[in-house]
Amino acid sequence: MASLISTVTLSNILLVVLLSSTAANAQLSANFYANSCPNLQTIVRNTMIRAVNRERRIGASILRLFFHDCFVNGCDASILLDDTATFTGEKNAAPNRNSARGFEVIDTIKTNVEAACNATVSCADILALAARSGVVLLGGPSWQVLLGRRDARTASQSAANSQIPSPFANLPALISSFAAKGLNARDLTALSGGHTIGFARCTTFRGRIYNDTNIDPNFAATRRANCPASGGDNNLAPLDALTPGRFGNNYYRDLVAQRGLLHSDQELFNGGSQDALVRTYSNNPATFSADFAAAMVRMGSISPLTGTSGEIRRNCRVVN
Repeated sequence: MASLISTVTLSNILLVVLLSSTAANAQLSANFYANSCPNLQTIVRNTMIRAVNRERRIGASILRLFFHDCFVNGCDASILLDDTATFTGEKNAAPNRNSARGFEVIDTIKTNVEAACNATVSCADILALAARSGVVLLGGPSWQVLLGRRDARTASQSAANSQIPSPFANLPALISSFAAKGLNARDLTALSGGHTIGFARCTTFRGRIYNDTNIDPNFAATRRANCPASGGDNNLAPLDALTPGRFGNNYYRDLVAQRGLLHSDQELFNGGSQDALVRTYSNNPATFSADFAAAMVRMGSISPLTGTSGEIRRNCRVVN
């Protein structure tokens, strides 16, 4: 399905040029694998094309994996580790249990990369590149992915439970959780725009559609039809009511219309400090795209393992 493969627009080219000159984590480099694995980005992109062609939603799922990885002890691929006898991983933490998905796609990319460049590319870098590809394939902006991360040798379910922002959080809590990772309120509002793609489970928005008052009543009634007051926890609804399979700014238009699906979504437009920025993004998709891309670079630079720290996993699910 060629329509899934976004053409590179002038704005995207300008974004890449702009971001390439932006100061980011000095230990990471866009050219880290230029000699050791020159075809890396093509391998990741081609594997993601096949995955998105099979299921558009997977682009959103991979983006969410990257977000949930970076917010727990940095972007170190700890979310990809299975439980072992010595530690409990992050896959079954509350924010990930029954919802984190796309692990098999990362496994496939890793297999393809290992075939070309054995024991060279980290799972953390593969996840960062795959997240960008998913966004671009769904019509979103591109950005320069800085590389050179290494993989964690352990994971933390307790950190995942405490550090990943909650869908039930209010605005001060959201701002605080992002600030703890070196991200500001503008980053919070831009990165939340990742909810322009993908779906959420009934259990994450039930309280919003039955209890919140800052919600369009018709929207609430529509969502209640597929999310009963009890039961149906895993029933899905689109985070962006208009175009859940296409990356754009309709998420912010939903917020202005009080049609945010999650309580934490609507907190961004509820008489608080982010209202003006939400309005800006709802009216100006180019501004949103530029801010989202820049925020993704900053998020991708949270506490990476580099140098001799961590390892290069052969299998993303287990330590070497």
